[in-house]
Amino acid sequence: MGKIVNFFSTLGMGLCALAGVAVLFLLPWWLLLALVVLFAAWIASTRRGRQVGSVTWVGLSTLPQRLGASSVVVVGIAGVVGVLVALLAMGEGFQATMKQTGSDDTAIVMRAGAMAELNSVLGRDDTMLVAQAPGVLHDKDGEPITSAELVVVASMPKKSSGLDANVEIRGVGPRVWAVEPGVRIVEGRTFQPGLRELIVGKGAREQFGGVDIGATLVLNNQQWTVVGAFDAGDAHDSELWGDADVVASTYRRGSSRTSVTVRLTGADAFDGFKAALTSDPRLKVDVKTTRAYYSEQSEGLARMIRILGTTIGAIMAIGAIFGALNTMYAAVATRAREIATLRAIGFRGLPVVVSVLLETMLLALAGGLLGAAIAWLVFNNYTVSTLGSNFSQVVFAFKVSPALVWSGLKWALAIGFVGGLFPALRAARLPVTTALRES
Repeated sequence: MGKIVNFFSTLGMGLCALAGVAVLFLLPWWLLLALVVLFAAWIASTRRGRQVGSVTWVGLSTLPQRLGASSVVVVGIAGVVGVLVALLAMGEGFQATMKQTGSDDTAIVMRAGAMAELNSVLGRDDTMLVAQAPGVLHDKDGEPITSAELVVVASMPKKSSGLDANVEIRGVGPRVWAVEPGVRIVEGRTFQPGLRELIVGKGAREQFGGVDIGATLVLNNQQWTVVGAFDAGDAHDSELWGDADVVASTYRRGSSRTSVTVRLTGADAFDGFKAALTSDPRLKVDVKTTRAYYSEQSEGLARMIRILGTTIGAIMAIGAIFGALNTMYAAVATRAREIATLRAIGFRGLPVVVSVLLETMLLALAGGLLGAAIAWLVFNNYTVSTLGSNFSQVVFAFKVSPALVWSGLKWALAIGFVGGLFPALRAARLPVTTALRES
């Protein structure tokens, strides 16, 4: 009979722990804040609440005597939150960089079925038909504002390691500056059409060696000169740009291109533009806004980073929970006489349970804040590069957003809740006479 009671008791505690974790993760921040305010009001205005406050204060006042054990909880949870926030900040930064690339009034056209530009091939006739489609914006001379582009990949050494990595070389058309008006030359000059000259994006310049202005690069056995640097403020910063005809000649691509980027008369012209191209029997193309295209390119990697971060965080969280359990069980054991005395003078089990839980969650909150602060100080705006959709390096910055910090704090509080629940219930259940005798 006793085993059955213990089984259901353990099962009930497990369900309580799961329910508490679910509440912490599912409720929005403002509702959790409201619950905290209500809890504080209950402590201040009710007899049982004041008992909770008194017992909690007594427990917190003994923390200096338990500093080493309490530090295990704080440091362990800080590690969980720091690693989790840092990994998620990498995915957030990569996704933010890709999503801010492009706009709703520009479109990219690739061969049907191509997942990325590197897999796409368009012939000269295809690029001309795209430029003639309805909805394309024309300049003052009546010329369509389009850029037929060729994307290739070259190998260059990274500054951080000296090892070779792929960098994207984009051959662009003469009207690329009208298609991408946000791109600006920040040093040197732009390349001259017909010459083997390149301009380097700000991000690629920071990450790769040998791409400073005036440097000579060997691409497919031909010498190129870097003549300028540009800032696009998006994923294009990871690229080097040159004249599309010269890039095609260097890599023996003839008149083919990988994509055509066009500026539309407005965002509302996209549907008509897409319908005209996809219904043309001479073409087999996919048409997307540039914003949609670059957003899609980030989804796979961002999802993988989130899964990886959550998995690593969960594994570390299990270790932190055991650390919290050990610490709080030890704390309850050392305070057994104190708790028994409080029970003997009229304190019920609820104040004891809540006070031990509250103490653990306050330690967890301190650990969460410490971990989030370290992640923000070390990783926020930290620039790295990773492999993108075209098998080339995409340069981006980690982004430790308030939403990520809040997610990390929820993990910390969940660990504190689970780690403190079982010791709290043990403290409340310990018979007064037994506790006094054990002490």
